[in-house]
Amino acid sequence: MTKMKDSNYTIFLIGFMGCGKSTVSKELSRQFGLKIIEMDQLIAERERMSIPDIFSKKGEPYFRALETSLLKDLKTQTNLVVSCGGGVAMRRENVALMKEQGRIVLLTAKPKTILERVSHSDDRPLLKGRKTISEITGLLSARRPAYEAAADFCVTTDHKDASDIAVEIMGKLTCN
Repeated sequence: MTKMKDSNYTIFLIGFMGCGKSTVSKELSRQFGLKIIEMDQLIAERERMSIPDIFSKKGEPYFRALETSLLKDLKTQTNLVVSCGGGVAMRRENVALMKEQGRIVLLTAKPKTILERVSHSDDRPLLKGRKTISEITGLLSARRPAYEAAADFCVTTDHKDASDIAVEIMGKLTCN
């Protein structure tokens, strides 16, 4: 494990569901000694209900407010890698909070790759009944401008090993 030289900031991994945020955050933690924050997992623990249950019982706006609140809570911490939910970067307030605290890395994947990665999961409320390449393409197209505007840089995850992606991210972070 290699420690980061300047780890007084946080790495925020953003992108569409199934792009590899959770997998890559684990690898960044393993290789570089960063503490992982899985936003969806932490929100579910705090609320004592699953993300699909939060969406169905309290609504998406409530869930999005929880994401913003969690980002505010993270302001006092450093040496983190945060695996953000797919919609975090859709709110300007969230992007501003992330920019204040660290660097934003957009992970991308092709719709076919995403479908392969999420096809067996029922924990994705926005894809309920919409697990097709055309539906994923439509959702991706709608989110892409916000993702790209938020990101400090982008890393494609298709057909790459998590270890290689982590090294690529750290290489870009140390060069920028």
